[in-house]
Amino acid sequence: MWNFRLWDVHDVAVFLSITLYMCHLAGAISIHSPQRSLTRSVQEDVFFSVNITCSGIPTIQWTFMSGVVSRSIGTWQLGVYTNITEDYRSRVQPCNNGSMGLSDLRLQDAGFYVVTVTEAAGSSKDAGFVLKVNEVLYEDLQYVSVAALGLGCLAGLLMLAIWLLNLAYKKIVAWRRRKQMPENDDTELQPL
Repeated sequence: MWNFRLWDVHDVAVFLSITLYMCHLAGAISIHSPQRSLTRSVQEDVFFSVNITCSGIPTIQWTFMSGVVSRSIGTWQLGVYTNITEDYRSRVQPCNNGSMGLSDLRLQDAGFYVVTVTEAAGSSKDAGFVLKVNEVLYEDLQYVSVAALGLGCLAGLLMLAIWLLNLAYKKIVAWRRRKQMPENDDTELQPL
């Protein structure tokens, strides 16, 4: 009989242990986020929500990037230390799960935000967020509505002035006609 044995038990054990080790390395750090693209208006707050799982205590670093500038927002180790840069100190709220809140948004805050999670062993993983900041349009509408109201009032006043001037003109014309007519116009009636 022919024995078709492709794998030896020892080979299977080595293959499984290597596979499990690779899965462990690949899944050592995981970053999950419900939403990666955010849109907010000026002066609103935004919360970059992440759920980080890893072995050990990770170091969290947030970085801001745009077409013009790239700068660090802050670095913290969960439960150990928090180091927020001076530019963001009054506006950033770091969370123990790696999430970050940014308050009082400005137009310059629009861009790409990267969270980097680093384990004590040195392995790291990144995740990115896109933030779009819209200008508040109701202020522009307020200026336009006030200007339209002012122009409407001015147009109403001009129409009233034209109507009053037309009325005065008609009265003056009627008064001049009466003045030019003779007062005692003797008209003789003739018999038929």
